[in-house]
Amino acid sequence: MRNPIRSRIALAATAFVLVGGGVVATPVLAQSGGHGKPARDYDAEILAAQKAAKSAAGLEHLGTLNRLCFLPPVNGAPSSSDTTPAYIDDPSKAPAKDTWYADSAQVFDNLYFVGGSIHSAWILKTSDGLILIDSGYQYSAKTLILDGMKRFGFDPKDIKYIVISHAHADHIGGVEVVQKATKGARVVMGAADWDAVKTHPKTFKGQTPNFATGIRVTKKRDLKLGDTTLHIIPTPGHTPGTLSFLFTVHDHGQPLTVAYSGGTALGFQNDKPDPGIANLNQYINSAQTMQKAAVKAGATVLLSNHSEFDNAVTKTRELPSRGFGPNPFVNGATSVDNYFDVVVDCAKADELGLEKTLAGQ
Repeated sequence: MRNPIRSRIALAATAFVLVGGGVVATPVLAQSGGHGKPARDYDAEILAAQKAAKSAAGLEHLGTLNRLCFLPPVNGAPSSSDTTPAYIDDPSKAPAKDTWYADSAQVFDNLYFVGGSIHSAWILKTSDGLILIDSGYQYSAKTLILDGMKRFGFDPKDIKYIVISHAHADHIGGVEVVQKATKGARVVMGAADWDAVKTHPKTFKGQTPNFATGIRVTKKRDLKLGDTTLHIIPTPGHTPGTLSFLFTVHDHGQPLTVAYSGGTALGFQNDKPDPGIANLNQYINSAQTMQKAAVKAGATVLLSNHSEFDNAVTKTRELPSRGFGPNPFVNGATSVDNYFDVVVDCAKADELGLEKTLAGQ
């Protein structure tokens, strides 16, 4: 069953609010909820949350707004199946290169984009080696990451850590390919996602990091390498072990703080109140935790592992014409804060839809 938030009534009313710009539809008065008390008007609350998300999104975060508030949700109900992806055993079944390829690019003095047209990966350069953040799919890792690094004269053997935001194939898939090309780079991942990999050996065939040297993250911690510190913040929700990050980059020598959102889509079970409401609560709490950390750190750059959410590929194409102008990746502190408002407000709208179902409305 589709989530109630996506009902025709809600979407039609929302379309009126959004297309009309500042015009707000007047909600219909709710019927009595018994004992003389008016019933809670969930539709009005849903519309208010969506409007707040739309206002926070502006033009910068439209991809996040559309995915979280208006596109049909992906129901990530737990699965007991353990099946190897077809392209692992038969590379001919991998998607065509032109569906995922993007050029690598230097984004800041010490940060490089080595991702694809949809799924991102990043090289963070330090004074004592490299940190790879996310690894894309198994079938794209050599082309995008290993070959992409060569463009900047980097050697995979200089990768000391591979940090995985969460254990979905589009982010962990290339980890085995990359790790074999290094000199024992250690993989950093949320403890719950390490457990998911271990209990699904077929699902992660050809995509499995080295458990013996792996680093399990259960709480906030700092990963230090040379002159660089990666602040790791557990943000469970998208997956149980999702991690987000704060770190410093330099733009022509000027230090800037990056907030890296480790999991944005509502990729967990959210099609019914139980466990949907609890899952959404966890997701919202994590987003708010990361938001507070980003604001406190003065983050002015918002990055993600999907261009859908941070427009990374579009921005890399704008860089060559930058000249002495602003770096397109610098959002500004208000925009970074607003990103998390979009995430929270859209998730609250979904939560309200489930509460409406639970109330029998």
